[in-house]
Amino acid sequence: MAEKYTKEQILDELTNILSEDFEIEKSKITPSSNLFEDLEFDSIDAVDLAVRLQDFTKQKISPDNFKQIRTVEDVADAVYELLQNK
Repeated sequence: MAEKYTKEQILDELTNILSEDFEIEKSKITPSSNLFEDLEFDSIDAVDLAVRLQDFTKQKISPDNFKQIRTVEDVADAVYELLQNK
C-alpha cells in the first residue's frame, strides 16, 4: 500500500526536489510559484520532475495528471490526489 502524505509533506518534498535536482533557490519556491514563468521550467524539466515524483510516490504518473499543472501547489495537489486514490 502506498504511504500517505499530507499536502504539507508533499510540498516540503517538492521544494527539496526543485532545490536539489533543479538547482532552484528555495527562496524562489512558493506554492504559488509558476513552474514555467517563475522557475523557468521547460518541457524537459517537466518530464524530469514527473520521473522524480514517480520515485517519491513509487507510482506511475500519467501525463494526464500533469496537463493542467502550472504552479508548485498544482503539482502538490496532483501528487496528493494520486496518493489518495491508491
